[in-house]
Amino acid sequence: MKHCLTILLLLAAFGFTKSADRPNVLFLFADDWGRYASAYAASDQPGGINEVVRTPNFDKLAEDGVLFRNAHVSAPSCTPCRSALLTGQHFWRTGSASILLGAVWDETLPTFPDLMRDAGYHVGYTYKVWGPGTPGNAPFTPEENYGSAGGKFNGFSQTVTSLVKSGESIKAAKKKLLDEIRGNFRSFLDARGEGEPFLYWSGPTNVHRKWIKGSGKELWGIDPDELKGKMPPFLPDVPEVRQDLADYFGEVAAWDAGIGVLLEELEKTGERDNTIIAVSGDHGAPGFPYGKCNLYGFGTNVPLLVTGPGVEPGRLVEDFASLTDLAPTFLKAAGIEVPEVMTGQSLWPTLSSEESGLVDETRTRVFTGRERHVDMARADFTPYPQRAIRTADHVLIVNFRPERWPLGDPYLIEPGAVLDVNELENNTRYTLPDEDAGPTKAWLVGAREEAEWKDHFDWVYGKRPMYELYDLAKDPFETNNVAGDPAYAEIRSSLEKELMTELRKTGDPRLIEDGKFYETSPMTDPAPPRKKK
Repeated sequence: MKHCLTILLLLAAFGFTKSADRPNVLFLFADDWGRYASAYAASDQPGGINEVVRTPNFDKLAEDGVLFRNAHVSAPSCTPCRSALLTGQHFWRTGSASILLGAVWDETLPTFPDLMRDAGYHVGYTYKVWGPGTPGNAPFTPEENYGSAGGKFNGFSQTVTSLVKSGESIKAAKKKLLDEIRGNFRSFLDARGEGEPFLYWSGPTNVHRKWIKGSGKELWGIDPDELKGKMPPFLPDVPEVRQDLADYFGEVAAWDAGIGVLLEELEKTGERDNTIIAVSGDHGAPGFPYGKCNLYGFGTNVPLLVTGPGVEPGRLVEDFASLTDLAPTFLKAAGIEVPEVMTGQSLWPTLSSEESGLVDETRTRVFTGRERHVDMARADFTPYPQRAIRTADHVLIVNFRPERWPLGDPYLIEPGAVLDVNELENNTRYTLPDEDAGPTKAWLVGAREEAEWKDHFDWVYGKRPMYELYDLAKDPFETNNVAGDPAYAEIRSSLEKELMTELRKTGDPRLIEDGKFYETSPMTDPAPPRKKK
């Protein structure tokens, strides 16, 4: 009775007094999509890569809501990031769901889909939610998978290219895949009971590797040459890397087109004004230095916009947000009590304000980290444990095992080794396994002994010190580690103390028994020996 009264009071506080008035939630979450959208170009440094990205639907939606510049994932790896997002907790509080290798979903963890389902929401998803191969894509059930129209959108450039080769026009081929997204959402809406509010998760994986080389320009008109002179310093400004990034942005453009058709279908329901729409991605670019599986901004900073009832529109905010904040945000909007175990904090003080810039003065930092990613990244199955605290001025990264290779063992790439280019571009486990395979990594590995690029290769793939500290005002791309500079000693000490306090307060297993929980491999067999070319 007390719980029901709490829900009623929360509903009244947000102005939702009848079941039919409770807001719908449309959550659009793309795999491997970092903070790359044309809506960010104006607020970024002039001449940045977002000037080349084309996301008109995302941009228009941002005008109707709140756009976050400083949104970050809890962990820049799919499964731990999603575990944190679903549960509203730091990734390290989700048990074995906090890793990719060996992850097992803990059904005792409260999640926003579970709580919204229990509160009478019609709940469903299409494409990816949690880990690969998980029954029901936990915490959703198999019956909540609305994919009857197909799953080919996940291989967007491959499918469109194949259709064009068979005689389809590019426009017609694109339409087939966009109709798939439309049809899946339509089937979900058609299954809804009368008066039921809904939660729908659309999570395509097309932005995840791999994609067709040249598809960015061929399908979306994104010219790699437009990136010349705009590349961040950790990405070599060479044709091969520019081509790779342009093709990646092509997949982002495809996802943006998908956002457009989802919004069209939502409009047809007549419930756009009663629907909270949140759009984001689960970490930075795959297969690029500093991106996926890194705690640099290129790896953890993601797009985030929220619009809908109760959201004051047309604002760009500087508030730091973690994707763990979305669970309590959705729950509060639905009038559902937020479990005390959630470490995320509702974004409603920022969303309901009329201010821009730094709105909520408590939102000045965010905590991130990682442990394991792919299997066999290191021969002994050990993780690469990192934790970080990020503010507007600085980021401090702690690498707990600096003797290990950050992105996995660089096997096969001894001086003079002759490498298989096809394997380099297509087999993630061929070398440096925690960074996805692709043309950029292949090019850098191939150039590793050239005088011009040897230092660059060692910088982005080599071992890292225990502490990394970057002055973001002077060094926005995080290239100059000042952790050992006496002038920054007080800042480093203060940030480290704050970081460790948060880890201890929230029970991070990394600080318990020297990280035994994470150091114990989920694999039972030793790694097979690696063959050298």
